[in-house]
Amino acid sequence: MARRYDPERRQRIIDAAIRVVGEKGLAGLSHRSVAAEADVPLGSTTYHFKTLDELMVAAMRQANEGFAKVISSRGGLADPHADLAAELAALLGEWLGGERTGVELEYELYLAALRRPALRPVAAECAEDLADRLAHRTDPVTARAVVALVDGICLQVLLTDDPYDEEYAREALGRVIGAAG
Repeated sequence: MARRYDPERRQRIIDAAIRVVGEKGLAGLSHRSVAAEADVPLGSTTYHFKTLDELMVAAMRQANEGFAKVISSRGGLADPHADLAAELAALLGEWLGGERTGVELEYELYLAALRRPALRPVAAECAEDLADRLAHRTDPVTARAVVALVDGICLQVLLTDDPYDEEYAREALGRVIGAAG
């Protein structure tokens, strides 16, 4: 039997893994569940991703791209005249107000890094990327403090089902950013 050329298979497997985690959480993620969701043979998932950690790293990288796209689409973080706290608060509102499955997935994978060391570098990349984007507007220590506050605000919204409060976020971010000045 000839091997079927399928250049999109790896991406379909990643997309399927994201859907599985979105529907069933990490506990529902297996090569078998992803293969079924992607409609590919089980061997395809293990060919492209030898371990579940490898698959979760790929899924986490893709999930992180969602937040990076929101940041890039707004452009306000790069504008030295924009109110940084207001821009970040609006950015969070856009991200948290969008497709919540992606946000939940990103944080579920992010927190999975506590027990899965293979995920830690990818989790760190996301935080470092935002801190790097902020560092040209403030000092590196404040940039990291802002990232920690952003994470805390997002986790509170996700875990409590309270609606996102943009004004509260702007005020809190402004205090952290202003304390550095």
